[in-house]
Amino acid sequence: MSIESKAKIVTTHVLHEMKLRGEKIAMLTSYDFSMARIVDAAGIDIILVGDSASNVMAGFESTLPITLDQMIYHGQSVVRATKRALVVVDLPFGTYQGNSKLALNSSIRIMKETGADAVKLEGGREILESVNRILSAGIPVMGHLGLTPQSIHKFGTYVVRARDEEEADKLVEDAHILQDAGCFSIVLEKIPAKLGAQVSRELKIPIIGIGAGPGVDGQVLVIHDLLGITQEFSPRFLRRYHNLFAEISGAVQSYIKDVKSVDFPNEREQY
Repeated sequence: MSIESKAKIVTTHVLHEMKLRGEKIAMLTSYDFSMARIVDAAGIDIILVGDSASNVMAGFESTLPITLDQMIYHGQSVVRATKRALVVVDLPFGTYQGNSKLALNSSIRIMKETGADAVKLEGGREILESVNRILSAGIPVMGHLGLTPQSIHKFGTYVVRARDEEEADKLVEDAHILQDAGCFSIVLEKIPAKLGAQVSRELKIPIIGIGAGPGVDGQVLVIHDLLGITQEFSPRFLRRYHNLFAEISGAVQSYIKDVKSVDFPNEREQY
């Protein structure tokens, strides 16, 4: 029997054991109670309350506008629904970069007010002071390297990162820095598959990929993309497992038709 299937709740220790045994880790985003309850009951290992809520829940073009208060709201909703999965909450843009005291205070608020299990930060050496200060408070930290959406204005594009040797070497170095600091896991986003596999081989902590190939220790997707609720976002790494946009749209159109034709409510649907 797998470590994952035996665990009543998923902890950072369980994730470490899964890596040791070669068991892949499944991670998805959720932002509200109803979706998190479904995802958790289905057996997901990690739920990420991602700052991608800025895009899929609030309609912004990037992750930058979402605030700490909004992330806490989403985190509270998800934690209320979750009985088994490890819940990780993103620290949003502006709550940790360049200010380790602010990073600690932001993380403490997330942990106290949401009841989540860990926080996630984007970056390597440049945020090491913030990572160290958060870890010193006993708060588990998940790293995030490669394409870091909070730095989109620095990159200017969402293209694959670390294709050239210099950037690839820096990514590997940053991964080791985060591991040595005490991070329990790292997300690698949109990098060459060979590089993702290399980082996973070199590091002892679980490496979760999104567009980082199959050689990492687990995968993460945005739930709205996986379910086909979003339609305009179609990167190569995305596999849509459903087309809820079409199904929901069809259901709404049927409802409109039934209301206008006075077919709804019928005799069985009234008092």
